[in-house]
Order: sequence, then C-alpha cells, then structure tokens
Amino acid sequence: MSDANEFVQTPRTLSKRLWPWFLWLGVILGGFVLTVLVLNSTIFSAAGFVSSYLSAVARHDVAEVLSTNGVKQSAGDRLDLLTPAALGDLSDIQLVASRDEGAGVHTVTFEYKIGGNFARSSFLVESAGTEFGLFSAWKFAASPLATMTVTPLHDATFTVNHLTLKSKAGADAPVPYSVIVPGLYVLSHDSTYLFANRRGVEVTQPESGLDESIDIQAKPSFVDAVQQKVNSYLDQCATQTVLFPTGCPFGQSLDNRVEGSPVWTIVDYPKVSIQPGQPSETWIVPTTKGTAHLVATVKSLFDGSVSTFDEDVPFNLSWQMQIEGNQVLIRFADQN
Repeated sequence: MSDANEFVQTPRTLSKRLWPWFLWLGVILGGFVLTVLVLNSTIFSAAGFVSSYLSAVARHDVAEVLSTNGVKQSAGDRLDLLTPAALGDLSDIQLVASRDEGAGVHTVTFEYKIGGNFARSSFLVESAGTEFGLFSAWKFAASPLATMTVTPLHDATFTVNHLTLKSKAGADAPVPYSVIVPGLYVLSHDSTYLFANRRGVEVTQPESGLDESIDIQAKPSFVDAVQQKVNSYLDQCATQTVLFPTGCPFGQSLDNRVEGSPVWTIVDYPKVSIQPGQPSETWIVPTTKGTAHLVATVKSLFDGSVSTFDEDVPFNLSWQMQIEGNQVLIRFADQN
C-alpha cells in the first residue's frame, strides 16, 4: 500500500518541485519582455535613433554620421566639408519632443548648444522594420544634411572652421557643398596679404539651402607694404636728372633749353588703397593723384634770357597686382 500511495502522490510532488523553476522562468521571460519594451522606448526609439546620430556629430565621427540610415547627399553637391576638420563644437544635447505623425513617421526635436548659443533642430524619421525581430529600427525620412553654397569673393581660397579649401571653380563662383546638420560653420580667410572677417553660419534645418559669400580683401599690412613700395619707387624716379624720368609717372616738357640738371622732389605721395580688380584674383591700386616738384634753369631760345622753372607737377598713378603664393607681381595699370 505504501508503494501505491507514493506512486499516486508523485505528480503532485513533481509539480511542487518544478513550481519554483516555472516561477523563475516567468520572471526571466517577463524581465526580457520588459527590457525589450524599455529599449524600444529609449535606445531603439525614434528619439534614441536621432540621439545616436547627434552624438556622432558631437564626436566628429563623420564615418558614423554618413553611414546612418537615411543620410544622403544632394546630387551635385561637393563633399569637401563632410570631414571632421569642417565641423564645429556641439554640446548640451537635450530631447525636446518626439511626436508621432502616424504611419510610422515621427518628428523628433532636439535642443543643443553651438557656438555659445542654444539652437533647435527637428528631424523627420520613419520606421525601418525591426532588428532581430525584437528591436525597432529607424531611418531618416528627410536626410539630415543641408546644402551651403559658398562664393569666395576675389580669391579662390577660404577656410571653414579648421579646413582650408581652394574652390575648384575659382574666385567669385558659387559652389554647393553638402554640410552636416546641425553645425556652426565659420567662414574666413587669412593669408599673407589677404583676409576676410570670420563669420559663423548656423545650419540647423535638414535639407535646407543657404547661400554664403566670403568677402576677401587686402590686409592693412599689404596696403602699407605697397605704400612703401610706391614711395620708394617715386623716390628713385626723383633721382633722375631729366625732364622725363624713365619708367616714371611724371615728367615736364619745356619750350626752352634747360641749363644744367633738372632737380625733382616728391611733394605729395599718392595715397594707396587696394581693391579687387578684373579679372578675378587680381588687385589694383585705383588711380590716385600725387605731386612732384621740378626745379630747372631755363635759357630762352628767343632772347637768351635765363629763368628758373620752379613748379609743382601733378601726376596720376595706378598699379595692378597679382598674388602668386607669397609673391606679389606688380605692374602699372595706368600712368599719366
């Protein structure tokens, strides 16, 4: 009898023994499901997808940015600015809102800090199925890149943040570049003779288009150097003891015969300014006035009387220049 009773009670005994295992299995499965739900609402959510993209932008990880699902460049855009050196600082990234637009589309808005200022960007993302059949996958419905068309005025070389480029189209020609959103792109130029004031361009809207120019001008030090060159050149002209110094912008004709050697001095040096010229990447000193002074002893061919010519002689001067590396090629554009 005892053996029979033990046989009858075995299923109940087995159930009691397995119950803790079923309980633990339920806890594990419940925890797994909860974990999947939590991950799908955070890391694998639409906001988590955009947050991961923005983190890559902040790290200047351009490779990860460009490999993010839905990131596409506009046809015809140059890719020179899709490089870490062209990116500015991005920090204090915070989610503002994630709005379900229906049909698997979300609008995700983030706030962040660039260039010392806070700004916001909204990104349109859409469902891209699942990963491993469990986790939500997303892609950008609108590419988080923009087009910045840059026109470097008067010189083909310019700088964007820490990247220096020479436009393939040359000076004064607009060129479209793909840029990563969001970003602060500081445009400038600084070379031996030329400069452009630094100007920051905030690009915060995906698939937007911006037209920017860089006004490159002569440095004050370049103007001073040319002024010294002009002064020295005119001083050399004044050493020639002839009425028309060779290769010089001033001279004086006299009807009578000159006795002895004429003496030139410079009264007023032309005031130099430097402006962009034509064609592109040439520079000119616009026509400016100067004054020389001539003293000469003159003998009349009519009656033999002797007099002194002692007068100011006005003249005009203009130079044209071309910069080649660290050299400046100068020639007269006009002289009277």
